[in-house]
Amino acid sequence: MALKGNLRDFSITQLLNLINLAHKTGLLRIRGPKSEAAAYFRQGKLAYAALSDQPNDLASLLYREKKLTAGQYRAIRAHHQRLSDTALGLLLVNAGYFTQGEILAVVQSAYVDVIKRLFTWVDGHFEFHSNAPFPKGRIPTRVSLENLIIEGSRQMREWELLQNEIPDLDMALKFADRPDVNLKHLNLSVEEWRVVSYINPKNTIRQIARATKMNDLEIRRIVYGLLQAGLVELVRPANKSMPKPIHTALEGKTKEDQRSLVNRLIARIRGL
Repeated sequence: MALKGNLRDFSITQLLNLINLAHKTGLLRIRGPKSEAAAYFRQGKLAYAALSDQPNDLASLLYREKKLTAGQYRAIRAHHQRLSDTALGLLLVNAGYFTQGEILAVVQSAYVDVIKRLFTWVDGHFEFHSNAPFPKGRIPTRVSLENLIIEGSRQMREWELLQNEIPDLDMALKFADRPDVNLKHLNLSVEEWRVVSYINPKNTIRQIARATKMNDLEIRRIVYGLLQAGLVELVRPANKSMPKPIHTALEGKTKEDQRSLVNRLIARIRGL
């Protein structure tokens, strides 16, 4: 009999803890509001994981990790699309493109990333089938769950904090007129700069997340950091009618205002 339930009653970290302590083997399927996930475990170790809303074949994983050029990826898709992951991996290793260890490292990283994404899922129906076979043609790994469980517990605490601080992703952002003095301690990452480039009262946080391809946890984390630094403020969107195209931070401003805004940003970054 399959183990069934809802993430509202039994969290991902609790599921992983059960699988780890009981050394379970089987397939965990989770149907979330926007996507579905599948994870296979062997004797309490993570062997495979994938999400329905993103490509999870080996060629796509290698391309996503920049291990393949766009041309190489297209060539593999054109000539070897019918090969399973195990067959393609063997082909690439025998051809000298990768070592077995490099293939396994990319696959393992992708599987772990899937589990980490699941930590942000607070609703969804799950089923664990102990008699399910391992997904055909996929490359198996053996990843211990202990560190993932610790990471999941930390992320869940962070998720609860961010949800309390930023409960509504349909709010917008604007640059603060008087940034907090702690701004000098802020180091903007590439991802933060991407978010900053879309800060405009016409854009909701949800729109910015879609434009920058960030999930709810990632966008909340960055917005929270910008709020704490005093760089931005939460405001109601200037235009509530949806859907609307996303606007850049400089859109609708005069050239003088644009230069002023850019200079302010540059000055703030130089003062870090």
